[in-house]
Amino acid sequence: MDQDLVMNKTLIIERCLRRMEEEYQGKRENLTNFTKQDSIILNLQRCCEAAIDLAMHVCRAKQLGVPQTSRESFEMLVNNNLLSNSIVKNMKSMVGFRNIAIHDYQQLNLDVLETILNDHLDDFKKYVQEVKQI
Repeated sequence: MDQDLVMNKTLIIERCLRRMEEEYQGKRENLTNFTKQDSIILNLQRCCEAAIDLAMHVCRAKQLGVPQTSRESFEMLVNNNLLSNSIVKNMKSMVGFRNIAIHDYQQLNLDVLETILNDHLDDFKKYVQEVKQI
């Protein structure tokens, strides 16, 4: 695997996680501030994109095939015992939320966003740790 690419994507994820935490600060009212909300969603999107890029890279480097979707790239990794099922499930859910945020912004559910911020940002850290072990 290209360790420079892995490091670059890891740094992107870490920076975006910090930015989301800075903007959110554990306060729901920050999610109703559109500037903060936009920053949080943009950084969540960037985290998702970096995670997808890592998954695609591992699929290519390990010659697992060519995934047709981002979700499929995660599935290939779990099906080849390279990532845990729980991490893959959470990453696929993040990608689903990212798709809603990008394509159907009016339907964005702040309760779901708040749950991600409170309970699932560490999933990105766990994902990176697992990828580094491959």
